[in-house]
Amino acid sequence: MLHCPRDFMRNVILSGMFLTTGLAPALAADPTGDWKVADGVANIRIAECNGSMWGVVAWEKAPGGHDTSNPDASKRNRPTLGMPILIDMKKKPGVDQWEGHVYNAKDGQTYNSTIKPTGADQLEIQGCLLGFLCGGETWTRVAGPIPSSPANSMAKGTPKLVTSAAPKTTGSTNPAARASAQKQTAAPSDGVGDICLLPDISRFAH
Repeated sequence: MLHCPRDFMRNVILSGMFLTTGLAPALAADPTGDWKVADGVANIRIAECNGSMWGVVAWEKAPGGHDTSNPDASKRNRPTLGMPILIDMKKKPGVDQWEGHVYNAKDGQTYNSTIKPTGADQLEIQGCLLGFLCGGETWTRVAGPIPSSPANSMAKGTPKLVTSAAPKTTGSTNPAARASAQKQTAAPSDGVGDICLLPDISRFAH
């Protein structure tokens, strides 16, 4: 009887370790945020809009691109910045994987696609045309995850915050130093903002 409390505490500690370990994959499986594509020419911002994941071009290595390969002639002049790439991706039950479509601006084709986080900083994307000609690549996280809001799964009109810690200011009380540190924690002003409010997404996601 004297050993029961010790055994009980050991079980509690072990259970806590198990729960903490079990939470790690769940935390790492959030696909929202900004991701650099494999060839480094663009960043894709992914957010949850009304229960589905959507992704748009949030940064371009060569600014000023247009969707010139789109089969719809009326869209060939639209800017690639802010253009939907991941379309209406829904979570598969029981797994950290989302299914939907991906638009490839290089050939103007839309493919069946899946995305799957393989850790906190990598995202695997697979795409297939008509069930074959499959290919894929791995994207690398550059910002995020993005917190959700009841309105449209993102906070309207607020800056996107990077989850990394703010740069240390070595204890300085200089207001300019503090403002500089706070500014570095926010994602750059890229003209894209809340992707759930973009016209190409909001008409489907609300």
